[in-house]
Amino acid sequence: MKFTIHYETRWGENLVLRVGEKAYPMNYISDGLWEVELPARALKEGDEYYYEIVQGGLHTRHEWHTHLFKKPSGKAPVEDVWSDKTGWRGAGTAIPVFSLRTSRDFGVGEFEDLIPLVDWAAATGQSFIQLLPVNDTTMSHSWQDSYPYNANSSFALHPMYLHLPGIGISEDDAYVRKQKELNASPFVDYENVNAAKWEYIRQAFKTTFRALSGRKEYKDFVVSNAQWLLPYAAFCVLRDENGTADYSRWKCCSKYKAKAVGEYIGAHREEVDLHCFVQYHLHRQLKTVRDYAHGKGVYLKGDLPIGVSRTSADAWVNPKLFNLDSQAGAPPDYFSRDGQNWSFPTYNWDEMAKDGYAWWKSRLGKMAEYFDAYRIDHILGFFRIWEIPVPFQSGLEGHFSPALPYSTQELKDMGLGFKNAFKLFVEDPRQKGMWHPRIGAKAQQEYRDLYGDALHTFDWLYDDFFYRRHNEFWRGKATQRLSTLLGSSSMLACGEDLGMIPSCVPEVMHQLNILSLEMPRMPKNPGEQYANPASFPYFSVCTTSSHDMSPLRMWWEEYYDQTAAYYYHQLHRGGDVPPSLPVDCAEQILSQVLSAPSMLCILPLQDWLSVSPALRAPDPKSERINDPANSRHFWRYRLHVSLEKLAADPDFSKKVAELIKAGGRTPEEARK
Repeated sequence: MKFTIHYETRWGENLVLRVGEKAYPMNYISDGLWEVELPARALKEGDEYYYEIVQGGLHTRHEWHTHLFKKPSGKAPVEDVWSDKTGWRGAGTAIPVFSLRTSRDFGVGEFEDLIPLVDWAAATGQSFIQLLPVNDTTMSHSWQDSYPYNANSSFALHPMYLHLPGIGISEDDAYVRKQKELNASPFVDYENVNAAKWEYIRQAFKTTFRALSGRKEYKDFVVSNAQWLLPYAAFCVLRDENGTADYSRWKCCSKYKAKAVGEYIGAHREEVDLHCFVQYHLHRQLKTVRDYAHGKGVYLKGDLPIGVSRTSADAWVNPKLFNLDSQAGAPPDYFSRDGQNWSFPTYNWDEMAKDGYAWWKSRLGKMAEYFDAYRIDHILGFFRIWEIPVPFQSGLEGHFSPALPYSTQELKDMGLGFKNAFKLFVEDPRQKGMWHPRIGAKAQQEYRDLYGDALHTFDWLYDDFFYRRHNEFWRGKATQRLSTLLGSSSMLACGEDLGMIPSCVPEVMHQLNILSLEMPRMPKNPGEQYANPASFPYFSVCTTSSHDMSPLRMWWEEYYDQTAAYYYHQLHRGGDVPPSLPVDCAEQILSQVLSAPSMLCILPLQDWLSVSPALRAPDPKSERINDPANSRHFWRYRLHVSLEKLAADPDFSKKVAELIKAGGRTPEEARK
């Protein structure tokens, strides 16, 4: 089968046709025409494929939309046109799975609870549902495991999202009593919910596993996922046997060795099978939801955490892929004056590159089984990460990695070699005698003691280091890493690019077709207090708030000066600023964002509810999902109303549908 496409490449660029993970290099004919001959069995009717640009061995650009294969008549070639279509604009809802509430769940949102959410989204003209990470985070069986960005596996799904009747549990009187007890809680009672679910899971395993284990579908699942599934299952058994996920403290298998772990699996087959059983059912239930959503014209957007726990199956099996002597975090910003320490080890990118980033490819491939798009959490981490040496806790002790620090001699040559000046720097932990400017240097007494040339030199050096010095260096690193990631799936990539952003980030994101994140409260232009949604770029996802921020109604009540500025200058209203966010102001804020040029507008469900006097939560503070400044935050937010009640409110659904239509984001409006 011959495929042809017209595309005017630049010097050094080549085209490939990609079908799944297989890339077929194309041949240049003339006048912008490229062609390639594919084996007869490479594609079957209805399969998806797309074209991408490769330069210097790196994926640098791909189409925005995939093609569906339709067998041509006779020997005619397939003649394609590069798909860079703009103009389609969709709307969606963001909500963690654990926050969902229905009459059928068991004290926590479950994968199957997404089905009524899909129905409501489709009925109101939405195209996307965005979730937080859904990976297993079980470390201590306590509320501290509630943090969804601290997974014990980058591949395994969280058992608490399992719908118990779907694995054979009878909804008898005892089940209903426990269900009502757990659902009576206004928040997710993480410990009690998971303890109760595991009791039922073990019951279902005892009564159903023997028959299930003989089925082809189950056997195929175990075989196709064995590379991560069996080590993960062994990790879980060892964790519970030793009472800790810190594998360095285990009595056996503290260092992963395939032969020893294989023997352990053989000696603990039943316990290992239990965890494989759970993962199979989670996989089946989530794929059912995905297929149902597709049938309704709704797509799922997942979340790719930048970090991996140092006490995870990933780090246990592949310790060389991580810098376990370091911690990832974030420098100080508006939300956290001390910065953030996420405790995750940083990535050993040089080691990862040796096998072509196989771990990343596997991770993205697994996500693509469930999701159509994904949010790259802290996309800056692919350019550089804020790295904090293990002895320290404060983000103020961190530095960028990779980076181009200054040598002792360079600082002396610039007149900054005197003793007190070195207190304004942190020494690189892997390169002795190399120095990074302290992120908080300008708040130190040593900085206030500078004057004359020394003050001018340090100011220039500080600004150069944090805003200019690394642009080309980071551009090269990120292009290589992200190209590999993007080429491993056909999911739409969206980057979380808020905060202290070097200029190379938006350039690389644009080059690689990664949507940016835009919100009025986080302007990207210096000097702006708020960003005007009308100025957002098309290739972006816009929103009103994120899970790391206070939702609209809570934000409105937090800081009067900020609210007043927004009220007068963005909403163009007069008079006194209302102490609580009125419904009409909420509608105006949502309307402005929905009308933005952005390809996607995905709003937190709490912010959608702000336009309903009947459904909005009585206390705005109860709607916050996470407080990044609190490292011991309990992730337990749960909707105060069920999805059934939400969908049954005709006024609310009508208002949402009208806002989406007015913003030109319904499927019908997008086609005009």
